[in-house]
Amino acid sequence: MATLKEKIGYALGDAAAGGITWKVMSIAFPLFFTNIFGLTVADTATLMLIARMFDVVTDPLMGSLADRTQSRWGTYRPWLILGAIPFGLIFALLLYTPDFGPMGKRIWAYSLYLMMMAVYTAVNVPYGSLLGVMTDNDDEKNQFSSFRMVGAYAMGFITLLSFPYLQKLVGGSDQHQYAVLGAFFGVIAAAGTLACGLLTKERLKPIRAEKFSFKPFADLFRNRPWIILTLVGVCTNFFNGFRYAVAGYMFEYCMHGDVTVSGLIINYTVFMTFGEATCMVFGGVSPVFTKWVGSKRKAFMWAAVICAITSVGFFFVPMDPAYIWVMVAVVILTSIGIGIYSPLLWSMYADVSDYATEKNGTSSTGLIFSSGTMAMKFGTAISGSLVALLLGIAGFISGTDATGQTVITITDQDAVNRMIWLLFSIFPAVIAGLMLALLYVYPIKK
Repeated sequence: MATLKEKIGYALGDAAAGGITWKVMSIAFPLFFTNIFGLTVADTATLMLIARMFDVVTDPLMGSLADRTQSRWGTYRPWLILGAIPFGLIFALLLYTPDFGPMGKRIWAYSLYLMMMAVYTAVNVPYGSLLGVMTDNDDEKNQFSSFRMVGAYAMGFITLLSFPYLQKLVGGSDQHQYAVLGAFFGVIAAAGTLACGLLTKERLKPIRAEKFSFKPFADLFRNRPWIILTLVGVCTNFFNGFRYAVAGYMFEYCMHGDVTVSGLIINYTVFMTFGEATCMVFGGVSPVFTKWVGSKRKAFMWAAVICAITSVGFFFVPMDPAYIWVMVAVVILTSIGIGIYSPLLWSMYADVSDYATEKNGTSSTGLIFSSGTMAMKFGTAISGSLVALLLGIAGFISGTDATGQTVITITDQDAVNRMIWLLFSIFPAVIAGLMLALLYVYPIKK
């Protein structure tokens, strides 16, 4: 029986990865790279696309490597314990803007981003795989998944809400603020990752293949539940990725900057914080809701319906700061759906892992969970890349001049604003509809 301390320890892992590093990378990086660091829109889009091709190779290899790890800390925990410090350090360096020209900045950004993706994979794939060896009880798996999501959303809430106030406290240029906050949050991410590795336990022994082979990779593509669930995972991260990546641009250009209401500074990070708080609450409610509707699949489908309807609703909200609380209300409603489905995805990957073990005779837990991490990174980064490309098509131009200064030019403000609004509403709604269609044919009925 897992203890409360262990569940909290497991939650700290995603508080570090999902609540700090991935949250900042999802919501701040597109705007950071174009408006602060000084990359062109094309460079920003290309960077994220290259990183995804890199992940297609590294994520499944990391999953297979993690499955074969043997140490005094277990199979998956050593990757968290030994990877914690590089994880925080590289994240901090990625938010630092060096005093380089266009080519130097491009090399720095590409090198550090790829390193960050590699170390994220080395930590997060084993972290997700832990769920498959901590317990074989289905209710406990749901509880661990729920703790994980609450941890991620609680830390995401703290990170996003505090961001503008910490920027104000740090002072100086935007580049200086992001560098200091990168170091600050990098230390917290490293500490959370290390704590997760030390506080959790591996109770189950994976059924290991005797030697490395490519058979587990081939088996994946004969695993229909895995194929469908991985596509669902990509959709969930496309859904979130569009919204997070474009939120900064929405406040910068559609809202004409931060909105102050009764002393509360509502910038793009605080705006999304309302959603984080809602996700945190409904992530905790998710296991109860799942029992009520009868299965994870049905609960996920209801969540997708909520996300689709509310996203369409946001499109009809006037593009005016006077309607900020209406926008917040719609974000909260959308986040009810996100909060419900987020824990279910990882619990369903555990079901797919059990299905694969029963069918193939050997464990491929790390490999299967690596596909969840790959889907997360693929969906988030491709959506971020598409946001940059589509804004560029609409008339948004960014870059660095010969003196190293960031330059922004907008050739058609109305077209850019319309594209921003569509990317926050209609694009995610279409993705939610696709998610619903995939879940309809998902075969595991637990």
